[in-house]
Amino acid sequence: MTVTLPVGAALGLRPFLMRLHLYAGLFAAPFILIAALSGTLYVLTPPLENWVYRDALYTDGGGTPLPLSTQAEAARAAVGPDLRLHAVRPASAPGQTSRFLFADPSLGESQHRTIFVDPASLEVRGDLTTYGTSGVLPLRMQIDLFHRSLMLGDWGRLYSELAASWLWISVIGGVVMWSWRRRVAVPRLSQMRAPQRRARLHMLIGLWLSVGLIFLSATGLTWSQYAGGRIDALRNALGWITPSVSLSLDAAAPEATHSEHMDHTQHGMMAEPALPQDWAQSLDAVAQVAVAGGLDSPYLELRLPRPNQAWLVREYDRSYPTQVDTVAVDPAMLEITSRADFAEFPLIAKLVRWGIDIHMGEMFGTANRILMAVIGLGVSLMIGYGYAIWWRKRPPAGSPVQTLTRSWSRMSPGARVAAVAVALALGWALPVMGASLAAFVAIDLLRWQMAG
Repeated sequence: MTVTLPVGAALGLRPFLMRLHLYAGLFAAPFILIAALSGTLYVLTPPLENWVYRDALYTDGGGTPLPLSTQAEAARAAVGPDLRLHAVRPASAPGQTSRFLFADPSLGESQHRTIFVDPASLEVRGDLTTYGTSGVLPLRMQIDLFHRSLMLGDWGRLYSELAASWLWISVIGGVVMWSWRRRVAVPRLSQMRAPQRRARLHMLIGLWLSVGLIFLSATGLTWSQYAGGRIDALRNALGWITPSVSLSLDAAAPEATHSEHMDHTQHGMMAEPALPQDWAQSLDAVAQVAVAGGLDSPYLELRLPRPNQAWLVREYDRSYPTQVDTVAVDPAMLEITSRADFAEFPLIAKLVRWGIDIHMGEMFGTANRILMAVIGLGVSLMIGYGYAIWWRKRPPAGSPVQTLTRSWSRMSPGARVAAVAVALALGWALPVMGASLAAFVAIDLLRWQMAG
């Protein structure tokens, strides 16, 4: 669709949007590039991870699996009596190991010491640190932590939030500028000189990937610290919450709610459950109750209860069709007391779940990973072309200073007010973007005054 503006409005708005697009590119592109390359590496490494940790993940497939309680005792013997069992993931298929996740205070947030046990021989096949709801192993855990926070903790998470906040703005600005220029006849790429070809490819890659880039930006923001909190508050206000089970054994207790990015970042911060005296013997019975209650995915996780609470049993298969049903099981009565079935989730909750799984390359397997890798490599190439364009077209020394503030001042009064209103609204909704925008507007104002 072509954006048509009155001549006066276009003359004032175009320089402003072009300058804003340039600033956003120069300022945010390095952060976007880091996120794109690390995200690409993350989605491409599952086969490598499976190979690196094959001894822990796989067995020879022989023998009959022993009860979970017996497997759990073998895992407990491997770690000693001091660590508390957090969750159990039974082997999902013949030839695979069972995982026993222990809470280790020496590990980081959302990390567990995981013992991999052969279900038949009870041989401990591995003792590794796993991370997050997906249970990624050390190789991808390091990539994930770098992608998410540059391994700098909460302060590092500001980088990925900044990248996600500016990505969609840069893409939409580029699409609008392309829409203004699309009526101009251009030669074929093969007939262009190198600088023209770089500019054309920068624009075309941005157009081809625009939908995917906006999708990655939006889903990435759901995990962010500050914008993610705003998104959760909006969903709660509109009733777009993701249902979850109530673990309380008090029938009058309210049902809990759930945020998808909490699984990714925060569940390790919660107080770990107390260890019931009969925890091992309960595993098989609780698993049988959950399966009888409709949890038919081979990817099951059993989380031990706190005092006076139920067991939590959930599916964690994020591939399509999604299987993430959850039930709470009374440890004494061995009956389901609460459930949250994905089929009954509100549409928005389903879309959020699917969006996150596609973002992580999990929903459609290899095809999903290839698509995410193409987008990640494409945006990296686009950023490279963008910097080459800027370097070639940068004003020579002594040229008049061109600033965003000067471009804004030449817009119509109504357009200036609208620009400020939009900036304030986005700054509130996306606090990291708002703070960064305020910073480079302050620098821009200083340059404008010094040049004036």
